[in-house]
Amino acid sequence: DINGDAARETASEVAKLGRRGVGLAVDVRDVAQVQTIVAMAVREFGRLDVMVNNAGIAQAKPMLEITERDWADMFDVNAKGLFFCLQAAARQMIAQNGGKIINLASVAGRLGRPAYTHYAASKAAVISITRSAALDLAPHGITVNALCPGVVDTAMWELLDEQIAATENLPPGEAKRRAASRVPLGRIETPEDVAGVAAFLASADADYMTGQCLNICGGLVMS
Repeated sequence: DINGDAARETASEVAKLGRRGVGLAVDVRDVAQVQTIVAMAVREFGRLDVMVNNAGIAQAKPMLEITERDWADMFDVNAKGLFFCLQAAARQMIAQNGGKIINLASVAGRLGRPAYTHYAASKAAVISITRSAALDLAPHGITVNALCPGVVDTAMWELLDEQIAATENLPPGEAKRRAASRVPLGRIETPEDVAGVAAFLASADADYMTGQCLNICGGLVMS
């Protein structure tokens, strides 16, 4: 996590479950720091079996107001950061003859979304990177898949709600409520809804899946 305290808190929660966890402050925009993640994992655990590329940012902003800085920040984290994490993991996994890489995309990457042009484009890049990397790494026994969540009840969506409310003059919580109301299953998504599918992709049950981008969105997008 870019927030070292948050990373260490998560590691403590892992320890309470009787497993080992290590928290590290890392900015995925910095390739050298990304390489540190993999080196640390190998040093602490002996190998790297699974990489989940979960770092990401979002912003709701009218297309005509998106700045060069907004665009660069979005792609630096969501596309560049993800790619170099994937690359560093792949090098280690090739050396150990196998592994699993799971990328966090979004249903926004499959759709045109007003006020999310740069975010949706960055997530479309994740979907494309996933497919290309899956082909590159298949001969090495490495699978690469992606998750495409929808409206997830996280701090990120709280921020988006504030941004949309300011732009459209809505009361707090209304943008989030409207987004959730469009979900066919009738409720907002939880982090656990996503984590369960990530755990499946990390398991032996998904050994014959690669290059897939799975929608976890309560029916917002169907394929």
